Amino acid sequence: MGLRFAKMHGIGNDFVVLDCRAAPLTLTAAQIRSLADRHRGVGFDQLLTIERSPQPDCAFAYGVWNADGSRSGQCGNGLRCVARWLAREGVLGVGVTRLMSPSGVVEVELGDDGRVAAAMGVPRFAPADIPLLAASTADSYRLDLAGEAIDIGAVSMGNPHALVEVADIAAAPVATLGPRIEHCAQFPQRCNVGFVQVLGRDAVALRVWERAVGETLACGSAACAAVAILRRRGRLDASVRVRLPGGELQIDWPGGEAALRMSGPAAFVFDGELDPDMLVGS
Repeated sequence: MGLRFAKMHGIGNDFVVLDCRAAPLTLTAAQIRSLADRHRGVGFDQLLTIERSPQPDCAFAYGVWNADGSRSGQCGNGLRCVARWLAREGVLGVGVTRLMSPSGVVEVELGDDGRVAAAMGVPRFAPADIPLLAASTADSYRLDLAGEAIDIGAVSMGNPHALVEVADIAAAPVATLGPRIEHCAQFPQRCNVGFVQVLGRDAVALRVWERAVGETLACGSAACAAVAILRRRGRLDASVRVRLPGGELQIDWPGGEAALRMSGPAAFVFDGELDPDMLVGS
């Protein structure tokens, strides 16, 4: 038999979802890259695996792999797709459910309108938690990129994020500056790079260069990171609409040690079965 999968997306951030509850993922990094190829494979931004939870207080666990075969610590849009997939399987009911993510416990709740709300954890600003090579925690850090000084904000949402404020989101240098910041030596694990335009105290526009992927239509954890950084600077209120190229997310964070909450849609595209010969020698 071939490899069964579901193709899903969260406002354009797309995924292949594999059921690994019975056995762990055995695909190599090269095979994941082959699957991610949009011309010769299925095509996706990230691969998601549904797994048994190692903790009794979590219903299930999930894994996240980038399109280059590397592992990721978190994916907000992917988390919503995981919840919708589990609901379709009949194993996720109403109310709040705890899941084990690659970076810790998260909570999800299904809405009647097809949207999924997720408690994404507490934003971590300490450089060691991001990780970021910096002497102390600050609202802004200056990067030296081959003689060019770039000011960023930085936070961990279970994965590392840098944020650049821009005056015009349409003109943001995502494709040129994004990879330079991603691979900057001050981020030892690389980072996701958000470019944000503040539209008001309750709304921002965001484009994202995702680590190991490139620019995507949406990134849930980057939306959370942008709101956390700007709210900590006093620029935003507690409830913010984040407009991304693929759609809109709602982010709520009162601040402090409270968990940040994200809500948005998750959709099925199709189910398929991959020819096993496709993976041979990849």
